[in-house]
Amino acid sequence: MRLKPVLFCLTGLCAALPAQADTVELGPRPAYLVSQMADGALKDTLMACIGKPAKRTQFSISHRGAPLQFPEHTEEGYRAAALMGAGVLECDVTFTKDKELVCRHSQNDLHTTTNILTTDLAGKCTQTFTAASGDTPASADCRTSDLTLAEFNSLQGKMDSADKSATTPEAYQKGTAPWRTELYAGTGTLMTHEASIRLFKDLGVRFTPELKAPEVEMPFDGFTQAAYAQKLIDDYKAAGIPPEDVYPQSFNLEDVLYWIENEPDYGKQAIYLEGRRDIDPANPETFSPSMAELKAMGVNYLAPPLFALLAQEDGKIVASAYAKAAREAGLELIAWSLERSGPLSSGGGWYYQTVNDAIDGDGKLYEVVDVLARQVGVKGIFSDWPATTSFYASCLGLE
Repeated sequence: MRLKPVLFCLTGLCAALPAQADTVELGPRPAYLVSQMADGALKDTLMACIGKPAKRTQFSISHRGAPLQFPEHTEEGYRAAALMGAGVLECDVTFTKDKELVCRHSQNDLHTTTNILTTDLAGKCTQTFTAASGDTPASADCRTSDLTLAEFNSLQGKMDSADKSATTPEAYQKGTAPWRTELYAGTGTLMTHEASIRLFKDLGVRFTPELKAPEVEMPFDGFTQAAYAQKLIDDYKAAGIPPEDVYPQSFNLEDVLYWIENEPDYGKQAIYLEGRRDIDPANPETFSPSMAELKAMGVNYLAPPLFALLAQEDGKIVASAYAKAAREAGLELIAWSLERSGPLSSGGGWYYQTVNDAIDGDGKLYEVVDVLARQVGVKGIFSDWPATTSFYASCLGLE
């Protein structure tokens, strides 16, 4: 059988790649990260896998595509993530003025993730561009709900960034972090939710859509939160996607419970994203609802930030009390988000806050992944650069 070629483009340079699930290209980053590790058994194991073929794995979950180097939630970023071996791809779902579902991390991020401020649509923004003045930073607020679907589709994605010292819209749309790149930002094709489903199906990956919290008051022109949650699931039903291939997510527990009650075939794989800021990962008494209570509600998947699953004992990174309590309750765990912090030489920042003292460079990244995989037992890790987790999973034989 002849495989249909997929057109994969990087800044205008295109190559035909076979549309098969075992086409995985890791690039140099995994080998670089291994080279930064301290000598030891884990480094030896990973070093022996460098240069060997990698496979697509559900352990490697694409976070917003491949935003370490590609504009997030764009076709180009999604294709890159699949090429790097991500077995599950994420479309963060929000809605337009005409209540159509699109892929954006937030309903109000168009001013930092697209070129809207330098187009004729800038005047439709909730808040148009305001130049920096004295101690007041430049600002804007452009929402998907400000635009129709046709208007949204006319925009181009860019690296998520803003120069808060800017005095012009053109300058404001710059500001990409130095540890990211503009090399692959020459194109950025925005995606509707339906288009993402078609693309992901063609790429042979599974689906993890996140229902984003609306920035507008709900109901929005008669569009209720329940209708919003239902519309997300309806898109998969209409596309004929089996429920077992879909992992819907939300930080809103009510959304997850809605799916469990009204769409049980999809709800049993619904992921409750941990966003409770009053939780202390070291103190189970702060877990409310408790892990057992979440399980009793029908929640099967829990996804906290990296730091909630990690602790530090005698200078070593280990599983946290939060992680242990979740596993004891029978909850499956998924971690977010790897390679969101930039270089780890300064402790890793927010994502590593429970183990900052143990993080002294990029060589610790695979130590963190190893603890999450072997001690915590996570089912997968969201990553801004899926090749990193694909390499580890392939090397260790994870599915």
